[in-house]
Amino acid sequence: MDSVDLEVLKRCADWVGAGRAVLLVTVVKTWGSSPRPEGAMLAVRDDGLVEGSVSGGCIEDDIVDRVRREGMTTTKCEAVTYGVSADEARRFGLPCGGTIQLVLEPLTARSGIPALLAEIGTGRLVARRLDLATGTATLAPARATDGLAFDGKLLTTIHGPRYRMLVIGASQLSKYLAQIAVGLDYQVTVCDPREEYTATWDIAGVALVTTMPDDTVHALKLDERSAVVALTHDPKLDDLALMEALKSPAFYVGALGSRANNAKRRERLKEFDLTDAEIARLHGPIGLYIGSRTPPEIAVSILAEITAVKNGVALAAGANIAMAKEKLGPSIACEIA
Repeated sequence: MDSVDLEVLKRCADWVGAGRAVLLVTVVKTWGSSPRPEGAMLAVRDDGLVEGSVSGGCIEDDIVDRVRREGMTTTKCEAVTYGVSADEARRFGLPCGGTIQLVLEPLTARSGIPALLAEIGTGRLVARRLDLATGTATLAPARATDGLAFDGKLLTTIHGPRYRMLVIGASQLSKYLAQIAVGLDYQVTVCDPREEYTATWDIAGVALVTTMPDDTVHALKLDERSAVVALTHDPKLDDLALMEALKSPAFYVGALGSRANNAKRRERLKEFDLTDAEIARLHGPIGLYIGSRTPPEIAVSILAEITAVKNGVALAAGANIAMAKEKLGPSIACEIA
C-alpha cells in the first residue's frame, strides 16, 4: 500500500486511542480524471485536523468545514459522491466532468484499525472488509493481484507491503536510484557481495545485503509487486540473478548496459533454462530517453520506465533508450551506456 495511506491508518489509531472522534474517508470509485486513485485515504479528527488526501484539496476542505460546523454527528458509514455536475466539478477542483465516490467511516472499536496495523506489520498482504450497515471490519489474507472492491454495501481494501525493489550493485548510480525509489514508496534492498562497494554504502532506509544476487532473489520470493534492476555490468553477478528473476512473477526485470551489451546478455541467458518469452521480459537498455547524463538523471530515467510498467502505461515509440539510440545514433551514446 501507499506509505502515505499507511500514515493515515497510524494517525487514526493514535487519535482514536486518545479518545478523539475520527472520520476515515476512502476513495472507492472515480470517473474521468481524478487527483487521487481508488483506495486513497483521508482521516479527519473531530476538531478538523486532517491526515492524508482524497483530492487536490477542495473536497477535503468541504468535509473539514462540515465537521467543524456540525461536529462529528454521523454514526453510520455512508457513501457520498462529489462532482456529478460540471458546476460541482469546478467547485471541488475536479477536472470538468470528473466524479469521485467516497466512503465516510466513523471509526469505532469495530473498525479494527489497531488489528489491521498489526497485520500490516507482519509483512503480509491483508484484505479489510467493511460492512457499511454495521461499521464492522474483518480481516482476511489477500493476494498481490487483489484490488479495492465496493458494491454499495461491502468495501474491501487491500493493505500490506509496499512495492519492493531489488537493486544489484552498490554503485553511485545505485545510491541515487535507491533514494528516489524510497521516495516512490518502494521497499528497497541493495545486494552486492563486493566489499569495495559496500564499505561506503550509507543510504538510510535501504537494506544492504552482501549475499550472492541469485541467492538474494530466491530469499526475497519475488511477487507481482517486485522489481529487479541489475546495475553491476558484471555477468558473474547480474546473469544468474536475472535468470532467476525472469522466471519469477516480478513485474519488472531490467539490466544496465548498451544495446550491444544487452544483446550479448540475452545470448548468454539462452544458455540457461529460460524460454524465449522469459528472456523477452528483460528490459535493456533500461530507462526512458530524457537526455540524461549524470547518475541522478539516469536514476530518474530508469524509475520513469519502471513506473510506466507498474502502472500499465504503453510507452510511445522512441520513448525507451533502445529505440531512441537506434533512431538518433551516436548523439545519445552516453545515456545508460
